[in-house]
Amino acid sequence: MPAEPAPATPPGPATRLADLAWPDLTDRGPLVLLPLGSCEQHGPHLPLDTDTAVATAVAGRAAGRLRGEVDVLVAPAQPYGASGEHEGFPGTVSAGHDALRLLVTEIGRSMLRWAGRLLVVNGHGGNLVSLADAVTGLRGESRDVAWWPCLPPGSDAHAGRAETSMMLRLRRAAVQGERAVAGPTEPVEVLMDRLVTESVRGVSPSGVLGDPAGARAGEGERLLDVMADRLAADIRAWRVSGRGRLGRSERRPALAPVGARR
Repeated sequence: MPAEPAPATPPGPATRLADLAWPDLTDRGPLVLLPLGSCEQHGPHLPLDTDTAVATAVAGRAAGRLRGEVDVLVAPAQPYGASGEHEGFPGTVSAGHDALRLLVTEIGRSMLRWAGRLLVVNGHGGNLVSLADAVTGLRGESRDVAWWPCLPPGSDAHAGRAETSMMLRLRRAAVQGERAVAGPTEPVEVLMDRLVTESVRGVSPSGVLGDPAGARAGEGERLLDVMADRLAADIRAWRVSGRGRLGRSERRPALAPVGARR
């Protein structure tokens, strides 16, 4: 695999909620970005926290782009989500939809006692069923909350070239490239009926949906930057749909029907 490029300048400590003390937040009312990921299999070659790592990186880069324009903080990531579709693989830990819906709801209620707005930056498509429900409920309580999906342009479904490229960029040492194998490469819409009935393991024994061949750290950098640019632009505009999605019209998450099983 090619050498990883030099790391981009990370957002300064002033953008990390975890680095602050309570007096630093007095009379601020910031926008808080909450990266939401998963602990789930990503093929035999990617780490279990891939979704969390991507969501955290995109949120941090967007916060850096908004410095001086928007008072924005990045909260510690939530690393467990609704990953029932991946429970056929060791290492996957799914909180399930009921627990995730309640967790996002209670985080939103608590955080918005002092924050002005909350945006959940979601890295795992299977979270969206419960995430959208929680955000819609919070908005019904007159709280300024939204969610935003990390959707790399032109990416494959799971643990393929896009995610492998991004993890080569973010944490190359955790990518075991010698284990990388291709999974089914049909569009997820073609595989959906089988994914619903058989779960991911029944469709792909490796857990990969796509082909990691050709993954490059440089491509990962480009994908992360495109998402961060889009997120920053959507935050500036702050247009929220009826289901709580910030920015562009909602896209149905690829694996949401499978994840909805638990």
